[in-house]
Amino acid sequence: MSSVSKRVAYYYDGEVGNYNYGPGHPMKPHRIRMVHSLLKSPRATAEDMMQFHSDDYVSFLQRITPETMNDAGKLLHRFNVGEDCPILDGLFEYCQISAGGSIAGAIKLNHGAADCAINWAGGLHHAKRGEASGFCYINDIVLAILELLKYHQRVLYIDIDVHHGDGVEEAFYTTDRVMTVSFHKYGEFFPGTGDIRDVGHGIGKHYAVNVPLRDGIDDQSYQRIFEPVIGHVMEWYRPGAIVLQCGADSLAGDRLGCFNLSHRGHANCLEFVKKYNVPLMVLGGGGYTIRNVARCWAYETARAVDTALAEEIPFNDYFEYYGPDYSIAVPPNNMPNQNSPEYLDKLLSRVIDNLRHVQFAPSVQMHSVPGDMFTAEVDSEDVQSDDDSFDEFFALDSLHRRRAAEESIRRENPAVWDGDREQDWARTRTGAGTGTGEDNSDREDSMPVPQKDLTARFEDLGVALQEDEERDAVDTEDTEDADDEE
Repeated sequence: MSSVSKRVAYYYDGEVGNYNYGPGHPMKPHRIRMVHSLLKSPRATAEDMMQFHSDDYVSFLQRITPETMNDAGKLLHRFNVGEDCPILDGLFEYCQISAGGSIAGAIKLNHGAADCAINWAGGLHHAKRGEASGFCYINDIVLAILELLKYHQRVLYIDIDVHHGDGVEEAFYTTDRVMTVSFHKYGEFFPGTGDIRDVGHGIGKHYAVNVPLRDGIDDQSYQRIFEPVIGHVMEWYRPGAIVLQCGADSLAGDRLGCFNLSHRGHANCLEFVKKYNVPLMVLGGGGYTIRNVARCWAYETARAVDTALAEEIPFNDYFEYYGPDYSIAVPPNNMPNQNSPEYLDKLLSRVIDNLRHVQFAPSVQMHSVPGDMFTAEVDSEDVQSDDDSFDEFFALDSLHRRRAAEESIRRENPAVWDGDREQDWARTRTGAGTGTGEDNSDREDSMPVPQKDLTARFEDLGVALQEDEERDAVDTEDTEDADDEE
């Protein structure tokens, strides 16, 4: 690790602050404009979004407006829009801005035009393939990772939002080409997922890492768990690129959060990851005390470019928000830290034990590099355009690996595999009838069954499977459960 000078690409569109979730709603896109004031990206098209999201869901986002929502009927329920994810004026344009910066940043990293790409309007980690969730409509993170996978065999996703990064984890739950690592509040807290026992499935088993934390974690405790976990992941996984979601709701005093990080403790995660000199994408996410979101992300922008910021905030359009001290600092408060050293050590031991099952720097058979995802023009002097907008290589690899995993489970559990993929996956994941000796029926599995329609989409696109040497699926034996509590 060295202090080599970095090239950083920063993406911002001023119109992101024009959208309003409604009176009293904690999600305020206006915060992105505030970040930019303290310190313009291309917009994603519907076709770009459909590289992950279902066609009918994207089409719905294109068409729906506050004026037409009363006629939408069952579609509102089907696509999970409503109170948390309202139909706002300019909804689709808002999604285009958020996703566009992340996709463009991935293209910059792929072509070596930047060492670090920042999109504070991105990081919307809850959105699913066919529905909105947790204030998130389009999962820009998944779209960016799909783009990075065209050039990198392995991509590491790190999430320091107070909420579990469920949408990203779900998207890559059955592949070893993406490792997801989420540090989050767990328990009776949205979205209710992220159990330490959720480690991935099939080829992706042990490539999902969940670190469930308790209320009040401070800078020292967070560093105590974050650095050794990421250090072990980097040592074993050797990613070609990293995506870091910097949700600011893990800061002290957040309107919806329950952690106690200062701006320096939060930024320490970015600085630690940056030292590995791996192509890095930095994204926003949650954060609902907007003056602190702006402080934190402005400070982290400066750290990304190795620039010091003055403690005193200069005069700007939002100067009055930062009173009475007008400082860049977000200090911790006096809330109790429920994360004892013993609890953190136990978490670390469990995570490292899971990582021991990870194949050292898993490789993938490379084919021709597909074209960039963007169908719009993207900085032509840095990026060469290509008419092929779908990641055929990723689709081919994911489908091949998924079928290999299914075949492995079918051989091990012939009694429970009757050909209905959805039910078969559910039975094998809960241990029902598999002879594993573990009864998970008393707890709700926090990850849904992999969706059949995503596999069907790959097949509909005419992705031809190539014969390859039969590969052994990863070991599907469950690790011994241990109590999560002290």
